[in-house]
Amino acid sequence: MTAKWKVIVAHRNYLIAWLTPLLLLPLPLLVPTKEAQCGYVIILMALFWCMEVLPLAITALFPVLLFPLMNIMDSTTVCMEYLKDTNMLFIGGLIVAIAVEHWNLHKRIALRVLLVVGVRPALLIMGFMSVTAFLSMWISNTATTAMMIPISQAVLEQLHKSEHETSPVEHGAESINKAFELQEVPHKSDIYQETQKQDNGHVLTVEEEEKLKDEKQLQEKQHLTFCKGMSLSVCYAASIGGIATLTGTTPNLVMKGQVDELFPANNNVVNFASWFMFAFPTMLLLLALSWIWLQTMFLGFDFRKNFGCGVNASVKAKQQMAYRIIKDEHKKLGPMRFSEIAVTVLFILLVVLWFTRDPGFMTGWATNVFNKNGKSYVTDATVVIFISLLMFIIPSEVPTCFCYDRARQTQQDSTRQIPTLLDWKTINQKMPWNIVILLGGGFALAKGSEESGLSSWLGSKLTPLQNIPAPAIVLLVCLLIATFTECTSNVATTTLFLPILASMAQAICLNPLYVMLPCTLSASLAFMLPVATPPNAIAFSYGQLKVIDMAKAGSVLNILGVLTIMLAINTWGFSLFDLNHFPVWANTTSTASCQ
Repeated sequence: MTAKWKVIVAHRNYLIAWLTPLLLLPLPLLVPTKEAQCGYVIILMALFWCMEVLPLAITALFPVLLFPLMNIMDSTTVCMEYLKDTNMLFIGGLIVAIAVEHWNLHKRIALRVLLVVGVRPALLIMGFMSVTAFLSMWISNTATTAMMIPISQAVLEQLHKSEHETSPVEHGAESINKAFELQEVPHKSDIYQETQKQDNGHVLTVEEEEKLKDEKQLQEKQHLTFCKGMSLSVCYAASIGGIATLTGTTPNLVMKGQVDELFPANNNVVNFASWFMFAFPTMLLLLALSWIWLQTMFLGFDFRKNFGCGVNASVKAKQQMAYRIIKDEHKKLGPMRFSEIAVTVLFILLVVLWFTRDPGFMTGWATNVFNKNGKSYVTDATVVIFISLLMFIIPSEVPTCFCYDRARQTQQDSTRQIPTLLDWKTINQKMPWNIVILLGGGFALAKGSEESGLSSWLGSKLTPLQNIPAPAIVLLVCLLIATFTECTSNVATTTLFLPILASMAQAICLNPLYVMLPCTLSASLAFMLPVATPPNAIAFSYGQLKVIDMAKAGSVLNILGVLTIMLAINTWGFSLFDLNHFPVWANTTSTASCQ
């Protein structure tokens, strides 16, 4: 029986892939309506996404097959959903991020900030968290974590090594740990007497050996604890930083695309500038709370020692040795090359153009220049594609014809073709095309729900919720999504929930953004399990963490995250998006009674 069960478990994906569609088949057969048929597709895709029976991107292709067969949408209309404006925004953002990674600009920024912050325990955690969060605002959370974790481990190993080398009490190769002043420092007279005993050839007693052994174990335990805290701080900061910008993490783009799909007349209410003004303060607050919590959990409550106040010369020497590691890594990068300067300038130009395109509080350049009949033809995707194209036009080196030292030029230098900042081979290797398809599948589902009438049907069934206070609804849904995203992809979570939440908001005459915005941010609160998000898995792969460590730290952060999001949406988010009123752009035929 055990052998048969093992065979079933080994082939479970095949069984689920074949049996699930058959078991769900009575739904569209017994209820022959378009709403039921669309529901069949959504339930099937939800189960496949949750159990990861197939690659997520392959499951996202189901609407291309099933919607035409069920007469919900024709094939041409479905396929058009897979490359919308939001997909191009995602692609352009990734191209810029790949350029930053390709020329190691992100590593230079990280090391430079760490040199400024220093290596005192609490400040070291703060430095790694702030750098990781900033980088993950612009480049992949996974890539940021994969770069920052090895740097943090190298610094911690050097700190640990320096503790052995500078400790005054040694027996063989062992030493007593006083790193970071996390334990009481022995009195100088005791150290002197112990040293004298060893110098005079004194053989340690059993009690003395046991004491040194216990102190050695305590040293290793404290080092392991600090390594755990540092690994968690990096992976958590990567997830938190991604919520600050529209292109920082994929759920944000899913939300932007769903709003544009479900409410075409929304007047571009969610753009880079408006999202940043709402999410960036939220990110800063949550990052600060996370830093305080991780510092308390892994360094203790003695904040004076955590900040390196009143440390002795021995501890300062250890910190200087670790600081030298960061400095040496920074020196290896050398001076900034032309390619790094060019990418930096283009990156800054991109951010400025995004912010000034349509900031909301003033007329943007897109409205003044590219506006016709009250409609702006330029979006955030247009801007980022423009910058992306420049990456393939600008050379990565200064052409030799512009060099002043012509005497050093050779014939080979003058005829050599200088590569551009980016080439297609680099893009093709690093571009996650599966996410582009996954985004498109989500937009196809949203469109299919609208065309089949499933959205309206769901909205009508959710009208009893209007008797519950709106903040309570948002709090419950945020907690649900924060829990759900621990087990499933955050992209799949937002793709499945946001159309339902939009229908619910319309049915109870609530501004859809009041529900969709906080729930999108909650999808990034994947802190409890290694499988919840790639940054967690990278941190877990280094072997210092146990699942229980991540669960303890992450459960508190999940609660802090939901409370922070609730504070944000009910304060500055409320006025920023005018959430007190049901907007005209959300008023469809099904919600004509909403005023």
